[in-house]
Amino acid sequence: MDEILKYFSDFTTEQISQFEALQNLYKDWNEKINVISRKDIEHLYLKHILHSLSIAAVFNFIDDTSIIDIGTGGGFPGIPLAIYFPNIQFHLVDSIGKKLKVVNEIATAIDLKNITVQHIRAEEIKNRKFDFAVSRAVAPLKDLWKWSKPLLNKKNKNDFANGLICLKGGDLAEEIYQSGVKPNQVALNGIFKNEYFNEKYLLYVKN
Repeated sequence: MDEILKYFSDFTTEQISQFEALQNLYKDWNEKINVISRKDIEHLYLKHILHSLSIAAVFNFIDDTSIIDIGTGGGFPGIPLAIYFPNIQFHLVDSIGKKLKVVNEIATAIDLKNITVQHIRAEEIKNRKFDFAVSRAVAPLKDLWKWSKPLLNKKNKNDFANGLICLKGGDLAEEIYQSGVKPNQVALNGIFKNEYFNEKYLLYVKN
């Protein structure tokens, strides 16, 4: 939790208690349904929660923005972002149903009311639109953009354009080239002073 408070401080007591509860909840659920690698569970706040919150460090969404988390897995980045932005609606989707059981149970345990979950592939979603899509190390940028673009609202609510925001690591030059899009790229080690964030990036593709 100290890793979070080092960079973010403007939390309500409810938000702090929600973040604090995640360690034991994920530890318990991870023993039943493996959603986080065993060696990473002790570094939950650094490697999963703070990493997810890098989106909040770059983007300050206004209330009533709608966001879909594609391939949420165990709820990242969706759950940390939903705690951070209590007045934004998050829709967390994944093709693996048992992972969404963990998401649902954790959201219920911390009384997180601004998320919905759906057991579906993003490309199968019809008749729903969102302002932003977020994703964390799920698929190549080319695929993420192909899935996201049909789901994005044309009209912008925020001061910045609707689009895809994804968290990725490593040398992304070839992946970006293959995608055919030109994302804005933010190096996370410029935000968080920890070697874990070396070669970790936020990519933003405007709609």
